[in-house]
Amino acid sequence: MSAPVFLAEPGTLGSVDAGGTYLLDGTEGRHAGVVQRRSPGERVDVVDGAGVRLVSTVRAVTADGVLLDVVERLVEPEPAVPLVLVQALAKGDRDELAIEAATEVGVDVVVPWQADRSIVVWRGDRAAKSRARWLGTVRAAAKQSRRARVPLVETSVDTAGLARRVGDVVAAGGAALVLHEQASRPIAEVGLPAAGPCLVVVGPEGGISDAELDRLVAAGAVAVRLGPHVLRTSTAGPVALGLLAQRLGRWQ
Repeated sequence: MSAPVFLAEPGTLGSVDAGGTYLLDGTEGRHAGVVQRRSPGERVDVVDGAGVRLVSTVRAVTADGVLLDVVERLVEPEPAVPLVLVQALAKGDRDELAIEAATEVGVDVVVPWQADRSIVVWRGDRAAKSRARWLGTVRAAAKQSRRARVPLVETSVDTAGLARRVGDVVAAGGAALVLHEQASRPIAEVGLPAAGPCLVVVGPEGGISDAELDRLVAAGAVAVRLGPHVLRTSTAGPVALGLLAQRLGRWQ
């Protein structure tokens, strides 16, 4: 069974090397020592969410936290082709289900999209609270899937902002794929960049409107289909990301 993962803040593991010790304190330390009751000799990993992993064993559980012996320090490089999920806001927490599974699959960046047919609307205080909930979702999913990198959750964009993002990405050598049930081109056959982001755009329950699709394609996106069946907004993104991760060699 793989070792449990605990999160430190980005940049806080910079001075810790193999052979040294690390005190896992705060909320994560309490969770490890009090809730999970980790005991001396057990292996645990500490990651900073930005690619650094400390492979460690528990030396002692103290009142200040869990003291760890660092066995190995690993640094996970950033991917040459970051996978970016542009997830339309959806009702019934389906958008959160999508980003949770996408994190487990390996997404690098999540972009909330206020699509024309999104029933849920992020405005004012709700936007901040909803984004905070997404941040918590990807953080928990990253820990569960033992990731060293926690996906970035950006602020929400409307269709105009998304079209600009698509144009910038494509102009810089990246790719933008719009999942659409009427597309004729399979996702398995579309060209992928050697470097630069690959955006995967997923619409809400009501689908992407014709006007939105036309605008994104005009900006440089490619409409693609996943297969013979229509998937929910909560599953389409993770399935697409899994296929792309395989093609990019991430799962080899």
